[in-house]
Amino acid sequence: MAEFRILVVRLSSMGDVIHTLPAAASLKRSFPLSHVAWVIRPRWAPLLEGNPYVDEVIPLERSIAASFAEARRLRARHFDLAVDFQGLIQSAMLAAAIGPAKLAGFDRKRVRERPAALFYTSEIETHAEHAVERNLELAAGVGAAHLLRTFPLPAGASESSLPAGKFILTSPLAGWGAKQWPVEHWSQLASLLDLPLVVNGPPDALPALQQIRGVHVHVSGLPGLIDATRRAHAVLGVDSGPLHLAAALSKSGVAIYGPTNPARNGPYGGTIRVLRSPDAVDDYSRRSTPHASMRAISPRMVADALAAALEAKPAGCPA
Repeated sequence: MAEFRILVVRLSSMGDVIHTLPAAASLKRSFPLSHVAWVIRPRWAPLLEGNPYVDEVIPLERSIAASFAEARRLRARHFDLAVDFQGLIQSAMLAAAIGPAKLAGFDRKRVRERPAALFYTSEIETHAEHAVERNLELAAGVGAAHLLRTFPLPAGASESSLPAGKFILTSPLAGWGAKQWPVEHWSQLASLLDLPLVVNGPPDALPALQQIRGVHVHVSGLPGLIDATRRAHAVLGVDSGPLHLAAALSKSGVAIYGPTNPARNGPYGGTIRVLRSPDAVDDYSRRSTPHASMRAISPRMVADALAAALEAKPAGCPA
């Protein structure tokens, strides 16, 4: 029997790639004789390292020239199925240019950019709210009969120093400022915790991280973040990729949410508790400063929520 070639299109970003891992695993599991290739931005490719459900990782630079060149190369591979989990015009156009026998994506009511659906040969209707479940519905819609809720992430690698004992890890920065907690709140929180608070970020975030007082600054790339997350006793976070990484690794902790809907974009799996003001409303406008609903969450509220989360941590949960 001929190999069934599947192309997963999910270019970015960290949280979205992580939320697609179960769907990709489900496709591989459901088509035993398949070859699963994944097109992704180079920055996020380390998330797929050693993934047993992904046979080929195809890093694609963010340029029109690179996209055209890669599309021409992949077109000669004659993919049987391409699934656009990104739902943007650019990702749909890329997938269409590759010329798979079938190109599937979210239906036009749920796709992120409605014109993207015009490129699909099959629009899959989904009803789930959370991104992980919505991606699984898309996989099921193209024939995945065995759905796996698994997150096969790499081990990571140590990149800079961490406290010798137990510590709490946070990555306080987010894709846009409205989702961030005020810098001064992190400093106050550090003084309330019994364990060291480690703040992580990429090298270019060092000036911002150094504004937080009383913490251990940990600068790293993606492998270092994965390693630090695995070693952390617990995590604190905002709606960002590092928080979704921690949830995928079943870490205990607390997520501080404000303008984004945790039912749709919250930490998946139930090990991380969501702390959100009762007055918060969904507001996805990309403001540069912390949203009022984020400011409404006090350091004491976070410290108390973390203590409760750790007290309730199941015996089998990773330390």
